[in-house]
Amino acid sequence: MFNRDLEPILQEYTRFPVIAILGPRQSGKTTLAIKAFKNHVYTSFEDPKTRELAENEPEKFFGLYQNDHGIIIDEFQNVPKILSYIQLEVDTKKRPGYFVLTGSQNFLMNQGISQSLAGRVGILTLLPLSLNEMNESKLTPKSVDELIFKGFYPRIYSESFPPDQLYPSYIQTYIERDVRQLSNVGDLNAFKKFVKLCAGRVGQILNLSELAGVSGMSVPTMQRWLSILEASYIVFLLQPYANNFSRRIIRHPKIYFYDMGILCYLLDIESPERLAIDRLRGSIFENFVIADLCKQYFNIGKQPPVYFWRDKNGAIEVDCIVDDGRKLFPIEIKSGESIALDFFSNLKKWNALAHAAAIPLGKSFIAYGGEKSQGWDDWATIGWRDLGLFVKQIRDGKPV
Repeated sequence: MFNRDLEPILQEYTRFPVIAILGPRQSGKTTLAIKAFKNHVYTSFEDPKTRELAENEPEKFFGLYQNDHGIIIDEFQNVPKILSYIQLEVDTKKRPGYFVLTGSQNFLMNQGISQSLAGRVGILTLLPLSLNEMNESKLTPKSVDELIFKGFYPRIYSESFPPDQLYPSYIQTYIERDVRQLSNVGDLNAFKKFVKLCAGRVGQILNLSELAGVSGMSVPTMQRWLSILEASYIVFLLQPYANNFSRRIIRHPKIYFYDMGILCYLLDIESPERLAIDRLRGSIFENFVIADLCKQYFNIGKQPPVYFWRDKNGAIEVDCIVDDGRKLFPIEIKSGESIALDFFSNLKKWNALAHAAAIPLGKSFIAYGGEKSQGWDDWATIGWRDLGLFVKQIRDGKPV
């Protein structure tokens, strides 16, 4: 069993009567909940009989699972109406940390929570393993290409599950179950094609009109499908940083995937060796860095304040900007194993703009595919193995 960085935050959230742990299927939500709340009774709405009881006789359901400690309800989004009954239980019985809900469909659950449990629920997100969790468990492979190819789903490591077997099954199950449940997608083959088209544009500005021209699908259809991919934690959109730059920047987001193993599968990358020479390796490495920064924030119970910056002419671009509320930390991401002087050119140009706009800056970083990290007064390079503690270090005021 892995130690998850989110576990200490879970204990802090017991001040809420309801704790919701959201994240993709198989990211370890159930395992973490059972480990963190050992005395809670466990049940799952994946079980048809349990689901039927909760749907048709909610009072009987709560009576059956009544206890002195609490209840873990797995995949609670399968019975959305249960949230109204949980609200009644919460308001009448006042039991902190009693309900622990896990689920894999952010779209449905946030809608239900906003209607029924506003102010009563602490919401946390658990993604697949972070780099720090991999390092702490001594699971990190020798090469970054092997790490990216394998991805970060716990079963890959706990069960020695081959990636070329797990990810095809995962995507097929996801499309057959979750997509149908989230939305009435008529043509599943067209949806699969759309997912692959998104993978082929990883790290790029998302242009649905261009995708529509390539695929023959309508923009409204792709917008709806994109919301499904976001809701089920397959992709996320990285927004441009706009403060003090609103007239200069491009306004469209970039598209990234939460897990690199899934991304490699969708791109037909069949081995670490194949990844090493793939034309998209730089974008995939960039995705790895940005996704891990997001995990680091989710693992401390925060929404990731992570952005990118590109001017309208494309002359200056910063791959990633972290806004910690006090300073901005720009990060240029390079997949190469050696540092080159031209890696710093974009950051120097952007820093000049930021200084002219009186924006408070922290250190500037080069995150790269090599092993050595080194810091100076205003600059630092971070090797890929050391990326897992980036957020902790800047929050502690001790970046590399």
